[in-house]
Amino acid sequence: MIVVSDTSPLTALLTVGVAEILPDLFGEVIIPEAVRNELLRGHPTLPPWIKVVAVTNHSKAREYAQIVDVGEAEAIELAKELDADQLLMDERKGRRLAVREGVPVIGLIGVVLLARRKHLIPSAMALIDRLEQEAGIYLAREIKEAALASIGE
Repeated sequence: MIVVSDTSPLTALLTVGVAEILPDLFGEVIIPEAVRNELLRGHPTLPPWIKVVAVTNHSKAREYAQIVDVGEAEAIELAKELDADQLLMDERKGRRLAVREGVPVIGLIGVVLLARRKHLIPSAMALIDRLEQEAGIYLAREIKEAALASIGE
């Protein structure tokens, strides 16, 4: 299974120290070069399980970059090129573009819920609280409550 990730979900998971749930959930975690460059601005090194792959269709990535930022654009294009099982992305505009392009999308909260269902974390609520407090992730109360209710927390 392959997941291609955008910058912000990886940054949040790295910040709270639980990014290793990604290879546990998906196997292969791949990022495009633009995402690597963005991540390295805030993290001196990246985990060895993150694989960096260059997009091949640069013109399509540039076309997407007219709509979303470069990291998102490359992540969407790379997910298409690799026929990834999921694209990990939270930004609304990028998610809409990815879905329009036929790319399956999962967000950070979806990853947390999946990790809880697979018993990789003891509590989705505790991790969501840490993501909010330590990584600055904002979730509307209704979304948080609905997500937690879906797994009985």
